[in-house]
Amino acid sequence: MEANATPKTARGEATRRAILSAAEQVIGERGFNDASITDITREAGVAQGTFYIYFKSKDEVFAELVVDMGRLLREALNAATAEAADRLSAEKEGLRGFLTFVSAHPNLYRIIQEALFVNPDAYRAYFESFADGYREALAAADAAGEIRPGDPDVRAWMLMGIAKTLGERAVVWGDTTPIDAVVDAAHDMIVNGLRR
Repeated sequence: MEANATPKTARGEATRRAILSAAEQVIGERGFNDASITDITREAGVAQGTFYIYFKSKDEVFAELVVDMGRLLREALNAATAEAADRLSAEKEGLRGFLTFVSAHPNLYRIIQEALFVNPDAYRAYFESFADGYREALAAADAAGEIRPGDPDVRAWMLMGIAKTLGERAVVWGDTTPIDAVVDAAHDMIVNGLRR
């Protein structure tokens, strides 16, 4: 199997996932520059040579980690919003799902922030992939009359910014406000704005 090829067995996929999970832990705690392949393989419980079956370098595992974390987050958000009756309900449940996910994956912020410097293309792709899906959902909600008409692109980036900053407040700065209270306050702002 060439590096970064799709594993052909369940055991191979489990090993690859273990390496990605270990990379999340090690790079999230130490930062990209201070993390080594040896640290990652030790955390994953695999031989160093096994790493090279799945990835060519630390740069490659990092780029894949950014993609993987985005995929896992999108899956969590899809699950959180699956039962939403309309766009406003989806916003509320999506924000709750996001804050729950980042609380369970606190290294997400350090990894994504480091991607800005380590792999700017991966950083941009991470956010653009979210914006693309968000824009489509908002445009569809607009067309269905569920929300007021407005620029779906600007709204997508704005809503992403709200979630990103609230997640940083909780995960990076250790705010202990319960997730439900944060979601209720943010959702009120999203639905009603600042107008009195």
